[in-house]
Amino acid sequence: MLPSILSTLNIELTPCQAKADAALRGSSNIFLTGGAGSGKSFLIRHFLRTQNLREFPVLASTGAAAVLIGGRTFHSFFGLGILEGGVEATVEKAAKNRQVVRRLKKIKGFIVDEISMLSGPTLRAAEIICRRVRESDLPWGGLRVIAVGDFAQLPPIDRGNGARPWAFKDSVWTFSGFETQFLRTQTRCRDEEYIRVLNDVREGRVTPLVRDYLNSKIGPVPDDFEGTRLFPRRDETERFNLSKLDALSGQPVRFETIYSGDARAVEALKKYSPLPDALFLKEGALVMLRQNDPQGRWVNGTTGHIKTIKKTELRIELLNGRMIEIEPSSFSLLDAEGNVTAAAMNFPVSLAWASTIHKSQGATLDKMMVNLSNLWEPGQAYVALSRLQQGADLTIEKWDARSIRVDADVVNFYKTRAAVEEARIAAGEPEPTPGVGTMAGQGGQMDFDV
Repeated sequence: MLPSILSTLNIELTPCQAKADAALRGSSNIFLTGGAGSGKSFLIRHFLRTQNLREFPVLASTGAAAVLIGGRTFHSFFGLGILEGGVEATVEKAAKNRQVVRRLKKIKGFIVDEISMLSGPTLRAAEIICRRVRESDLPWGGLRVIAVGDFAQLPPIDRGNGARPWAFKDSVWTFSGFETQFLRTQTRCRDEEYIRVLNDVREGRVTPLVRDYLNSKIGPVPDDFEGTRLFPRRDETERFNLSKLDALSGQPVRFETIYSGDARAVEALKKYSPLPDALFLKEGALVMLRQNDPQGRWVNGTTGHIKTIKKTELRIELLNGRMIEIEPSSFSLLDAEGNVTAAAMNFPVSLAWASTIHKSQGATLDKMMVNLSNLWEPGQAYVALSRLQQGADLTIEKWDARSIRVDADVVNFYKTRAAVEEARIAAGEPEPTPGVGTMAGQGGQMDFDV
């Protein structure tokens, strides 16, 4: 979610962003949340302009996210491994790790991105380690924690057959004392009808509006379709991209990804990097930019057609008509100390005729066709549909009502906080907590925006 390079553009915060920004510059532990497209990533980027990243690092919940944001993983930073032996054994081992101890004693706090994908036991283990290492009974040993994410999107990995181990269900969530900051104003999408559809899908409700709207978008793929197709599974994605590339005239140009660093780290980077071992391109190929441009000309997910291919430069015409030139760029894997252990160098693009829903999270797509049938994760349909700026750019191959799902615990989590806020306001308390709302949307805004 969080771009690796801070934008230098002058921008204006929405009212709810301004309230959240004021909270971020305070001292409380913060849970920054909201629906897809409400500007969570942008606000954190804005906040980080004034922070020393050595004292306030950004941690990612997954290796793939860490590579994209140029950060470290939550697990490696706290020495958690895979929590082998359970929370207690993990804490004992990490608290004796000299490097973990040194890291935790020199920072003032941290940001954890995509909090929804961290389980409760994982978060609890890290919190206990902090108190033990820092010899403090305060939550997180006195460190400041800013958790960013949306529990209505992709969930933590479920290793059992029981209920999802959401972080907010664990005792560590209440103990941490997170002040919730909701971003309500939709900044990605300005299509009011589409926003209402997204609100219902977010709650897992197949309302008449959702059913009629999605049915109206079903249709064959036009021969001149220039957007990205989202598939649930990776094998479907790879087959489709290669078939589209083969259909173009000429021979593909091969660009090998150049790896550097420790052999084991390189193998890990290959697993998480958006770059393949070899990138095959042709003039006319539809590609997706996989990094944010510091000058704001494109974002992760922007698509366009390759016009010319040179050894050290690609000339791409974006779907918005802008012509750009890009050079090879590097994606890095950092160790727990923030040192680069492996790097992958190649053009920061991928074939964009197709992508998986999981890999699309955090991206803003120009045009999209999606298969919403046989989805299995709560929030998966919402993640897919919320990639667009307007419903006019959506085409649906097929869908079924069973794929529109959300975990009931997530709905209750947000509704409970909304009810608490409404009761507080009814009691006449003077200063409302910034940004608290419900999951339902009204008009051109989402009361709970991501």
